[in-house]
Amino acid sequence: MQAIRKLPETDAVVNDGVEIKIENMSVRFSDRTGGGAIDALTNVSLDIRQGEFVSLVGPSGCGKTTLLRAIADLQEPTSGSITVRGQTPREIRLQKKFGIVFQNPVLYDWRTARRNVCMPMELMGIPKQQRTATVSEMLDMVNLQGFGFKYPHQLSGGMQQRVGIARALAIKPEILLMDEPFSALDEFTKEKLNEELLSIWSKAKKTIVFVTHNISESVFLSDRVVVLSPHPGRISAIVDITLPRPRHLAVKDTPEFSALVSKVRNSFEGV
Repeated sequence: MQAIRKLPETDAVVNDGVEIKIENMSVRFSDRTGGGAIDALTNVSLDIRQGEFVSLVGPSGCGKTTLLRAIADLQEPTSGSITVRGQTPREIRLQKKFGIVFQNPVLYDWRTARRNVCMPMELMGIPKQQRTATVSEMLDMVNLQGFGFKYPHQLSGGMQQRVGIARALAIKPEILLMDEPFSALDEFTKEKLNEELLSIWSKAKKTIVFVTHNISESVFLSDRVVVLSPHPGRISAIVDITLPRPRHLAVKDTPEFSALVSKVRNSFEGV
């Protein structure tokens, strides 16, 4: 019988605090219609530091989601490389070090909020007593303490998305990957969840990579905003967000915020 290789733990961050390292990465999709291959991303290089909040912005079709999926080991690069904490994305994924939140929270209708959050821990074989404590902790973190026994159809869209975030955090990931998680929500709910996400981030101390097409959202949330060019996607600019933390919605009314939004918008190429 072939021995099963134990994957190394990833407690230490390598490369002087760089947690995710992307070097000259390209992704090309074959075109089954006969029109030739499609370059989704071209020569992308990016370092993301431990505990950093980085947003990926750009026009539709620029490869934001493809880049996130490549980090998460859901998309194989055609060339170049990605390392996460000195290992391959696959090794990190198998260690359950990624938490992923999609635009649709994909909750199971027949499970309560508590049981939806609990599901990944059940699959990992975590003891029941530990699961119960973690579910309570996560629902408290996303401000859903009184809604644990509600079913998805009894929750608003914003509440459902918070359950999705709690589920992603329940396995104690090192890195949280978020693909336009608030884009389907109304502006009022989105702003409220933006504030709550920053609160969660400050408590959980996770590295977050956040995909959005909303420039204002990216500036409000991030330490850095990575601007991708139109197809084929490549990095056209990286904007440092110098607004002080903690941040609240009132910062959006300041000249500094408006200047940074303009800086990100003016970094787009060919739009």
